Amino acid sequence: MTLNCIAIDDEPLALKLISTYVARLPCLQLVRTFENAMSAAEYLRQHPIDVLFIDINMPDITGLDLVRSLEIKPIIIFTTAYRNFAVEGFELEAIDYLLKPISFERFEKAARKAADFYQYKNSNPTEKSEASIYVYSEYRMVKIAVSDIEYLESMQDYVKIHLSDGKRILTLMTMKALLEKLPALQIKRIHRSYAVAVDKILSLQNKKVFLKDAELPVSDSYIDLIKDWRGKI
Repeated sequence: MTLNCIAIDDEPLALKLISTYVARLPCLQLVRTFENAMSAAEYLRQHPIDVLFIDINMPDITGLDLVRSLEIKPIIIFTTAYRNFAVEGFELEAIDYLLKPISFERFEKAARKAADFYQYKNSNPTEKSEASIYVYSEYRMVKIAVSDIEYLESMQDYVKIHLSDGKRILTLMTMKALLEKLPALQIKRIHRSYAVAVDKILSLQNKKVFLKDAELPVSDSYIDLIKDWRGKI
């Protein structure tokens, strides 16, 4: 699998570096480079691509504004010399955010992430549900294996994802939206604030489910679900 990409940067040396790095990676094919963001924007409206490497600070239009203007957005990887644009990059769902000067190792990591995400987006729903999901956390896209999820905890506009290894990932998303990305047979809601991986339940008692390191309440509206599990857990 090879992804077509373009690079936009008003610095010729930055474009040369990206061109050199892309040539070393079989998963990428560099189609064009642009020093002028407006010309690049016009090209993108007529030529769909898979991955866009784009500088944020440019004289005629910022990379952020250019991405916002695109009706069909490719996978976005921002490149910049400034750290303070991470929040905006997160809001535009960039898959990665590369801080200049960019090492080849860091560039390769971003490219692999883009390739993984492209494959995920273009796989069928069954394959997605059985393998992994992607969520945004701490200004970057994080891949999570569904089998690693212990339970979900709703925190108003955020969800904390508790994993089997003890790690926790906080993502700006509602519980409802996250559950729509997950396989319904594997992850079940048991409370307004909690959903649980069925295969991680060790025991049931009254209105509680017990996991390896947590006990979670079951609300009355989901109690029938617990009754159905008795004898199966």
